[in-house]
Amino acid sequence: MSRLANKFAELKTSGRKALIPFITAGDPYPEFTVPMLHEMVAAGADVIELGVPFSDPMADGPVIQRASERALAHKVGLRKVLSMAMEFRKTDQTTPLVLMGYLNPIEMMGYEDFANAAQRADVDGVLTVDLPPEEAVDCVALLRERGIDQIFLLAPNSDAERIAKMDAVGSGYLYYVSLKGVTGAGHLNTEDVKEKLALIRANTGLPVGVGFGVKDADTAKIVANLADGVVVGSALISKIEASLDDPGQARNEIIALLKSMRAAMDS
Repeated sequence: MSRLANKFAELKTSGRKALIPFITAGDPYPEFTVPMLHEMVAAGADVIELGVPFSDPMADGPVIQRASERALAHKVGLRKVLSMAMEFRKTDQTTPLVLMGYLNPIEMMGYEDFANAAQRADVDGVLTVDLPPEEAVDCVALLRERGIDQIFLLAPNSDAERIAKMDAVGSGYLYYVSLKGVTGAGHLNTEDVKEKLALIRANTGLPVGVGFGVKDADTAKIVANLADGVVVGSALISKIEASLDDPGQARNEIIALLKSMRAAMDS
């Protein structure tokens, strides 16, 4: 059983939900990332999504786009992100780590070379935003052979057939994008999420994480009452962007926000 499967099973047994923070690797500078990952775990994170910087992050809003730009300015690419994952794993053997990004860097490296590198880095999952299940067969097979989960995104307009297709190909968990548009945009509509999750659960046995719109402890608690996991990204990266001259302040604010979400989700 994978780390992700173990983690969600453990949380289900204890009646808790997964807190899944996202940050972009290398933002605001490379040395910030690995210590921040450990701090997020200490603050209550159950799974971490680590963003791979990309020059054309079409699914991301301005906040995460700028995070990618800052990381790329420090020459942080896929290989560097994998080395960060390896460094994190030296002192954390239990927290599932998911790489989240776009297909182009993986294709540039080559599917097999990437799968081998991800295995060496002890990565648990890969979420490739622009890789649909119909085109993922080769990549999924290579990752699955190495015990790595391929995670897929579900959108508000995903129908039962689409959900079942992602359930058949994917593993680890499904990530439901609760809003139309890019990351960091819009307002979470609880009733819409509740209705959609009923359809998703009818067509998959995988855990479901919900993101795009989780901004604070109150929304984290609402989502935790509906889903198996709560994904928060733009709200954290906004803290980094607001304190580029004082990364220590950003770190403290990220820790405080995650702790408040964890407390609200567990209350």
